[in-house]
Amino acid sequence: MTTAGRGRRLIRSPAPTLHRPPRSTDPHAPPTATVTALKTAIALAWIPFWIYWLVSATRANASQPGSRWTPVGGVSAIAVLLIVRVFRTGSLAVHSPVLGAIGAVMFVSGLGLAIWARVHLGRNWGMPMTQRVEPELITSGPYRYVRHPIYTGLLLALFGTALATNLIGLVIAAALSLVFYYSATVEERNMTAAFPSAYPAYRASTKMLIPFIL
Repeated sequence: MTTAGRGRRLIRSPAPTLHRPPRSTDPHAPPTATVTALKTAIALAWIPFWIYWLVSATRANASQPGSRWTPVGGVSAIAVLLIVRVFRTGSLAVHSPVLGAIGAVMFVSGLGLAIWARVHLGRNWGMPMTQRVEPELITSGPYRYVRHPIYTGLLLALFGTALATNLIGLVIAAALSLVFYYSATVEERNMTAAFPSAYPAYRASTKMLIPFIL
């Protein structure tokens, strides 16, 4: 090898760089497959819940004749249909995986609370605002924390569905909150009449819908 050969420098070509497409910051960009799957899963999960709710209603104790009632279940089902189908798309449709995940957690927690409360009531459950023929005051289980955990669970699930699907659903869930609040107020008047001593004491130690707040 010559001296000139020894002095040659080995020049290496630079490693190729990978060019990743920039993340879209457009709030109206199409949802990812994960967000779409999450929306579909939440919409489908409501179906067995309502089937269970209708079937379990057939095993409840009878209501007193002439009791007025509010179709809270039907109104809730319509609200769900509006959120997951009618307002599934649009300018306020959710495309964020983070919002979708938060909404999914709220949804699962809400349905879980509603089912827990329904199972704990057993045959004491009945149509909203109606009076049982043989009422029983239940203060254990989820009723230890709020007086109307079924309403709390349904509202939590509805707000979670809206947060994961379309933010306009938050307005629908807020409007339904007023219906639930009115129904709970009427039910509490009935329970106070049925348990004039026990229910006021129970009401003084618990909140109506939100633990420690409302």
